Amino acid sequence: MNVRPLLSLSILSLLAATGAARAQDITIAVAGPMTGAVASIGEQIRHGAELAAEAINKNGGVNGKKIQISIQDDACDPKQAVAIANRVLSAGIKFVDGHACSGSSIPAAEVYGENNILMMSPASSAPKLTDDAAKNGYATIMRLYGRDDAQGRFIGPWIKDNYGTKKIAILHDRSAYGKGLADVVKESLNAAGVKEVLYEGINAGEKDYRAVINRLKSAGVEFLYFGGYHTEAGLIKRQAADQHYPFQLMMGDSLATPEFWSVAGPAGEGTLFTFPTDARETEAAKGAMEQFKQINFVPEGFSLFSYAVIQAIAGGIAAANSTDPVAVAKALRSTSVDTVLGPVSFDEKGDVKNPHYDINVWKDGKYSKLTQ
Repeated sequence: MNVRPLLSLSILSLLAATGAARAQDITIAVAGPMTGAVASIGEQIRHGAELAAEAINKNGGVNGKKIQISIQDDACDPKQAVAIANRVLSAGIKFVDGHACSGSSIPAAEVYGENNILMMSPASSAPKLTDDAAKNGYATIMRLYGRDDAQGRFIGPWIKDNYGTKKIAILHDRSAYGKGLADVVKESLNAAGVKEVLYEGINAGEKDYRAVINRLKSAGVEFLYFGGYHTEAGLIKRQAADQHYPFQLMMGDSLATPEFWSVAGPAGEGTLFTFPTDARETEAAKGAMEQFKQINFVPEGFSLFSYAVIQAIAGGIAAANSTDPVAVAKALRSTSVDTVLGPVSFDEKGDVKNPHYDINVWKDGKYSKLTQ
């Protein structure tokens, strides 16, 4: 086994929690930002995973075994993500629902890939995740979520058609997710003949973005595409509104959280973002939606994706008739499995096939699909 150095984190509690269950149960680690600036995303994936396991166990489990969930908090931090990956490895856990942030998934995937642990992300979209895994020959790194390049190819032409005559700026937060998405959107726009007037990174975690807003105003920016997370986006919109500076903001899938409105307030009105087509009203998600209703949790954002990851792993175990992660990953690449998102299948790199996106708009504190 190739074990990376632990960052002074004890593995005793994880070993104790999983040791007794290991023989008769299938433990799946659910890794994501349970605390920190994007903890709302962690809450989404935790509830999704727990309810999926509950439903599967209620129906007899997988090949006669129950699914146990082990929650792991990486706070969307790369170092903590690697520490968690090593804890998972030391505990003998073979399957991971996570991580959420691309900046966490990419380094953690090296530990999982080198040691044949099946990691399936419900949210990470940076192409580097599966591109690097394929390059390194890691067969067990997968994701049940569309890549940034697919999202960028979808949104670039739409921006051109609807805002191509406006002065456009592209900002990013320098994260693997934010910069990766911004770069893809820039490439897509430039290929369509649209050139931005400003492209630069900002420092995530700051509280005052007035200097950034002043640069946007000086450049006459009317449309801003921001690759990053909801906290910085909310602050930028709110502080711009304080200066009576209106512009159209558009982002990627990280904006599918009510925390955005908590930060932006009414200044967030009309903000646009892309997100995979909403499955909440489909027949496939009907049972899961009833589960969420029973715990009084609205399954926004990545909740159903995490639910689907647990279902996909379970389906792969059943198809392979094995809990060997390599065999399960191989089975998932050669068949489709039924999930709350409908049937899903994976390509040779481990990416979900044929992702579909909608454009959503924030209005009165809620978001919904944009209709034109």
